[in-house]
Amino acid sequence: MEIFRTGQKHTRLERACTLNDGIVRLSQPEIESLSATYSAAADSGRALQFVPASGAATRMFKGLLAVMNRSDRPAFPALVKEASQGGDAKETVDWFNGLARFPFLEQLRSTLTRQGRNLDALMAAKDYAPILEALLSPSGLHFSDLPKALIPFHAYPEGAHTALEEHLAEAAGLVKDGNGVCRLHFTVSPEHEKAIQAALDAVRRKYEASGIRFEIGLSQQKASTDTLAVDQDNAPLRNADNTLAFRPGGHGALLENLFHTGGDIVFIKNIDNLVPGRLRADVLARRKALGGYLARLQERVFAYLGRLRGERDTDRIANLIEEAAHFAEQRLCAVPPEAMRQPAADSPALAEKAAYLIKTLDRPLRVCAMVKNQGEPGGGPFWVKAKDGSMRAQIVETAQVDMGSSQQRKILEAATHFNPVDLVCALRNAKGELYKLQDFVDPDAYFITGKSKDGKTLKALELPGLWNGSMAFWNTVFVEMPVETFNPVKTVNDLLRPSHQGRVAE
Repeated sequence: MEIFRTGQKHTRLERACTLNDGIVRLSQPEIESLSATYSAAADSGRALQFVPASGAATRMFKGLLAVMNRSDRPAFPALVKEASQGGDAKETVDWFNGLARFPFLEQLRSTLTRQGRNLDALMAAKDYAPILEALLSPSGLHFSDLPKALIPFHAYPEGAHTALEEHLAEAAGLVKDGNGVCRLHFTVSPEHEKAIQAALDAVRRKYEASGIRFEIGLSQQKASTDTLAVDQDNAPLRNADNTLAFRPGGHGALLENLFHTGGDIVFIKNIDNLVPGRLRADVLARRKALGGYLARLQERVFAYLGRLRGERDTDRIANLIEEAAHFAEQRLCAVPPEAMRQPAADSPALAEKAAYLIKTLDRPLRVCAMVKNQGEPGGGPFWVKAKDGSMRAQIVETAQVDMGSSQQRKILEAATHFNPVDLVCALRNAKGELYKLQDFVDPDAYFITGKSKDGKTLKALELPGLWNGSMAFWNTVFVEMPVETFNPVKTVNDLLRPSHQGRVAE
């Protein structure tokens, strides 16, 4: 209630992270070497893939649904004319013109055949309405009501692969250990869990026949992370039965799910960011390099922590502190406050500086992919100053920035890269114990958003986002990745991009 009254707080940006100032670019020899480092860590069973997969596919088909539900549904020539202005009509026309290239074409054909219709005849007659209904309505495939995980993404000679299956295929090449075990975890919505479990049971055998064994966890966003909704006067909103209205707390609520995986090296990637098999090798090499970069950094962090905690000689500790502080600043993007950057003159100051460095180093670590900004939505890489004067690299969403400040807006617009939600995390300390991830959340990085329910406008509270505010006080490193590794499917027509075609588009 107090948060709603005081309003949203803004993250203050110092400057955008750019190449050689917060963002690292790897050479091809480095990629190969780091991939080998990661493979050794994966072989020992340390790796897991974590995939937020609770989203429904409704937004993928938003434009098509709008046209299907129109009372004045136009004939195709009129729809083409309307499409010149963009919007839902253009999305539908592009979808219809690309029908032959979608991975779900044969499912559509079978559905229409059962309904006594012929897909080829409908396409030739430009009669798009029955095809739309076969794709989206409850009497057809009802794709708009499925989780995005169960939408066919890519065509193969043996049949289409859903997003879920493509994640299994990618995990087989990324997180398999020396015994052939692949560990994955999907977060799912309650209404879709049974369908996703059934789909997993149906496809995993295909891969396990080659000697792979999957260990797959499913979890739901916990109801305890839901947040209270209020009206425009900040009074609690109530349901029809007078109970308080709560809403899901956003993807930041998944921090608890991430913790409960018990993972060590954990890759995080959205359910819709995938490539077909013909492009997978390069993506896997890049992701393995991220894992290797993380493993090497973690090894050095643990070594410095051991030395800082064990060294007693005053002269050696002074040199060690300077060396570790330089490592933290240059390699972990963790810049201490000015007072901690001054040389320590006596034993109490040395002890204070050593304690500060231990606290700086002893926290979760993540390496985040960054791709050049191509106008896609996503959080950007920025240097952010904390209350104590220290500065860290962080992922910051536009909604966290004070757009009323011309100076802050200018820094935001200076970002050259953005985060495609492709990161690898180290969740355990030098003793092998899980970090308490909630200890490293910025509690002020919440979001207040406008929503509607039963025709009424409301305000909803979202927890600090999983890869921004929830990880604000992790040690964070940004590594540039080629834009070709980022292939999200936000609308159905994204599946027509060459990077989502099972073969090179002609």
